[in-house]
Amino acid sequence: MVQQLFTQGSLFDLQTVIDYGQSVINVAQELAKVLIDNRPLSTKTVSSQMNRYFLGTAASGAWLWKDAYEAVEVAQILYLRQKGYKLLLESPLTVLLELEKLVALCPTQTRRSEESVQLQQFSAPLPLAYLVAKAGFIKADDLVLEPSAGTGLLAQMAKLHSASLMLNELAPDRSKILRRLFPGTPLFSVNAEQINDYLVGKTQPSVVLMNPPFCASPKISSRNPDATKSHINSALQRLADGGRLVTITANWFSPNNPTWRETFHQWQEKARVLLSVGVNGKVYSKHGTTMETRITVIDKVPADNHRQIPCIPETLDLPELLALIEHLPQRSSWERSDIKATARAKVVQLPFRTTVAQPETVSSLPDDVVVLEYEIIEWTASEGLKDTLYETYRPQRIRIKDALSHPSLLCESAALALVSPPAPTYKPHLPRNIITQGLLSEAQLESVIYAGQAHCEFLSGSYIVDDSWDNVTVAAQGEENAVRFRRGWFLGDGTGAGKGRQCAGIILDNWCQGRSKAIWVSKSSALIEDARRDWCALGGDAKDIIDLSNIKLGDPIPFTQGILFCTYSTLRSQKNGKSRLKQIVEWAGKDFEGA
Repeated sequence: MVQQLFTQGSLFDLQTVIDYGQSVINVAQELAKVLIDNRPLSTKTVSSQMNRYFLGTAASGAWLWKDAYEAVEVAQILYLRQKGYKLLLESPLTVLLELEKLVALCPTQTRRSEESVQLQQFSAPLPLAYLVAKAGFIKADDLVLEPSAGTGLLAQMAKLHSASLMLNELAPDRSKILRRLFPGTPLFSVNAEQINDYLVGKTQPSVVLMNPPFCASPKISSRNPDATKSHINSALQRLADGGRLVTITANWFSPNNPTWRETFHQWQEKARVLLSVGVNGKVYSKHGTTMETRITVIDKVPADNHRQIPCIPETLDLPELLALIEHLPQRSSWERSDIKATARAKVVQLPFRTTVAQPETVSSLPDDVVVLEYEIIEWTASEGLKDTLYETYRPQRIRIKDALSHPSLLCESAALALVSPPAPTYKPHLPRNIITQGLLSEAQLESVIYAGQAHCEFLSGSYIVDDSWDNVTVAAQGEENAVRFRRGWFLGDGTGAGKGRQCAGIILDNWCQGRSKAIWVSKSSALIEDARRDWCALGGDAKDIIDLSNIKLGDPIPFTQGILFCTYSTLRSQKNGKSRLKQIVEWAGKDFEGA
């Protein structure tokens, strides 16, 4: 039907029917299942999935092979979201070898589009992306900028270290993919040769990871060898003092090359080049080229000697590069600028989850937790229903001390705006910076308050739950084994309100009161990354989120605290008399009162 509309010259463009970014993600999710099973990804499999989600074939023009290769790269990212956190616990060499095996399962990118040639769109191969991120010595409180983000391979490597992200990508199709792949992450679409000028007034990153076009610039048809220099210059200006920049360039962009030697000397006046080393061309073989490249590492700190630059002219294999990177000096300290809408700020160090089999109480809680104070407003609708559909929203019954307004405009239907919410009495416990830095806005804090109000109360009556834990019946008064259920709370906010952030806030409120076990049930396993993002945004650690799919069905869950993440499909799975539901309930324990 879609093809018919399109070929008949309908008023509707095909893009209004097919969401390009979501279609690529859908294909990638199917391809990721093959990679997770450690099976080769054939071009036939890729082609069939592209036909399925793009409602047509490559021959009919429904999609290009460039789109298919983007989906393969996104599938690698989804693989990392499933396996990457556990993989990083292994030795660096083991990680490198496993990533090489993963890339070997993927088809070789043999076909180019006009755009990919014009903009020199060669994504960083996954093993090389791992080394680039490793050279950045990324920490959880870092803000990482990727000026030429592509499909997000470098960005995902930074995300595995729980860092915040700022992304930029000029190509419209790749921007659509990134917007779907990293929701809520600041994403710009400007020429990265002027990234510092475009981001004026924005915050400064502590790490820049780059894979810029080597000699291509937008709207310039001829070769532009100054492009690499321009990209690095602008990113280096945007980098915070004490920060680190790691870039992939062509091998000819070297301090040993007389053409570029003076460029490196000029950088040495305000920064220090720590390493410049060639990379064997075979690293890019799966991306359809064997061009030799180079990794350059620059710290934005004064150099001791402006003329002396460490440079290795030879091209090395990845294990040799790893050995060099592991001997790089640690980064200098840096101080994050005050920002609210662009990226998260570090709040407090939440207690680390302990990995012991026996339960124990949590003794370490944030030391700057405050009780959230607010004022109850006597509110009644002053006017009747207006002829407008929507009204601007802000909390009607409460005014929260020191809380900041939501960073974007919120609205509600005009009919709902006439309804007076109940006056709450519950007061959450949260780290002070959550309020003062606007990590939860006034509207989001209202949700935490009303959720806490509901969870403090019980539903009327008592109930009997059978051995399957699926069937619930009303119990007679005083009946043995009867249980009571707490009231629930329904969050129905729309796009832009930050529902995941609100859920993280509700869990944090419980966590700060000693209830350090929580259960987060979601639609898709890929959304664990969103949960980690929202939890880390409030000062948590990505390791606090426990992926239930990584724990064998029937095995006891060995963590005494943390946020157990599972999907609805995982929740209902059972085998040989063992069920995920029982596994979760046994982990929670009889005295569970968390979110």
